[in-house]
Amino acid sequence: MADVYVINTCSVTDNADKECRQLVRRIQRKAPESLVVITGCYAQLKPKEISQIPGVNLVLGAAEKFNLATHLRELTKNDSGKISSCDIEDVSGFTASFSMNDRTRTFLKVQDGCDYTCSFCTIPMARGKSRSDSIENVVRHAETLGESGVKEIVLTGVNLGDFGKGPDGAKKHEESFFELIQQLDNVAGIERYRISSIEPNLLSPEIIGFVAGSKKFMPHFHIPLQSGSNEILGLMRRRYKRELYAERVEMIKSLMPHCAIGVDVIVGFPSESDQHFKETFDFLHSLDISYLHVFTYSERDQTRALEIQPVVPMNVRHERNKALRNLSYMKLQYFTEQHRGQTRKVLFEGHQKAGMMEGYTDNYLRISTPYREEWANRVVDWIV
Repeated sequence: MADVYVINTCSVTDNADKECRQLVRRIQRKAPESLVVITGCYAQLKPKEISQIPGVNLVLGAAEKFNLATHLRELTKNDSGKISSCDIEDVSGFTASFSMNDRTRTFLKVQDGCDYTCSFCTIPMARGKSRSDSIENVVRHAETLGESGVKEIVLTGVNLGDFGKGPDGAKKHEESFFELIQQLDNVAGIERYRISSIEPNLLSPEIIGFVAGSKKFMPHFHIPLQSGSNEILGLMRRRYKRELYAERVEMIKSLMPHCAIGVDVIVGFPSESDQHFKETFDFLHSLDISYLHVFTYSERDQTRALEIQPVVPMNVRHERNKALRNLSYMKLQYFTEQHRGQTRKVLFEGHQKAGMMEGYTDNYLRISTPYREEWANRVVDWIV
């Protein structure tokens, strides 16, 4: 049992409140004398609602979560539902973070917040304005990770392609994501980089061309689409049309035919008709992509999408989700078969499960094989 439990909540999934309550109840049963602190996006959006959950001692907003240690010095079990939140407009600092649980792969946050106003999204309200670390700091973190034995870094952010704005949200650094990846490519010790997710309008031809010629940036992009209908994209307040998306995919595949491309898509957005969904399905079917992450639209308080009619019935949303998940399965099978018999480089992880170990090829195919200790955290040539 721990003295303090910190629950970091999310606002992307539609059951954040339910999951939070379940976790608090579980903690109360297991460790009734422990302190419970709630932070994260959901805590920023609905601090009062969360503070009323029985067993919660403290709720920390976006700016205060990094002051956790200070708050804990003043917190007692007698405190109930104490809120230390903030106006999201006042959130201006950037705090770098990276995971160290696994030497094989780590996630390095280089950007936070978002200046976009997509009509379905609460992230700007939960995370604040777009702001970034400096290239100098990011390179230093990468060097530290390389010295610790990490082989692969996944660059993360809320709107990663918007990298370059200073901690106060201003264009203070006068740097760009393209400049960042150029500098990271020279860091000793790190063998691989992946770009977690990047908006199609921010995925410039220069970035694509650089990745195509890089030995360290893997041939793997994850590019949110959300809808294959220009009409729905407009209602979503996305900053591109399907034609630009298709151009980006075509350019990637022309330079890197072996490149994996993942796609985010939302089904059941308000006013999405059968014809709109058919446009999305047919568009995705036509693209040379590798897999989909399919999200069923769910209503979010304080978002503009709530004003759009008509609402798509939930059973229709689920049917469309299933159709795209089936398409994703077929896309991944086809992508995998295209590389059957090829020799690709696999970074194997050190975890052992039932005598097996796993790793990923450069182009993100998952490989499973009987465990061999000498392969852990090593890049190995592998026939797919």
